[in-house]
Amino acid sequence: MIGTIFISASIIFNISVSAVFIAVKLDKQSLLQVFGAITLAMALPFTVTLIGYWQDKAEKKIIVSHIFILFYLFLELLLDYILKIPFREILALHIPYILFFYAATFNMIVVSFKINKKMGFVVTGTFLVLIGCLIYLYLG
Repeated sequence: MIGTIFISASIIFNISVSAVFIAVKLDKQSLLQVFGAITLAMALPFTVTLIGYWQDKAEKKIIVSHIFILFYLFLELLLDYILKIPFREILALHIPYILFFYAATFNMIVVSFKINKKMGFVVTGTFLVLIGCLIYLYLG
């Protein structure tokens, strides 16, 4: 059950971030707010799975992966929703943000493969959709 929640949250995360990129490209603020909120809401299932894996005494790699994911979501909440600073325009803040984003998504993929190899490919596929949407945002 914990694995299913983790994989579902990873897929929803990737799809919602993809939708955020498209909303930004199309300048649709209402969609940006909805999909941004969905992305942040994934902190709940990732917290639930962290607690579940912690109680099951899972590998430290899985626990550390969860910490990266949750730290990224906290960073997103702090910078975009609480402080509301234009951190994407400040290189010293944007670069660490990007690094944490990719660390979080990489850890989602790694843990998904540990849970179920086939679903690991699904999570990877949704990540590739996310990358495609990012390319569309900047080059489309």
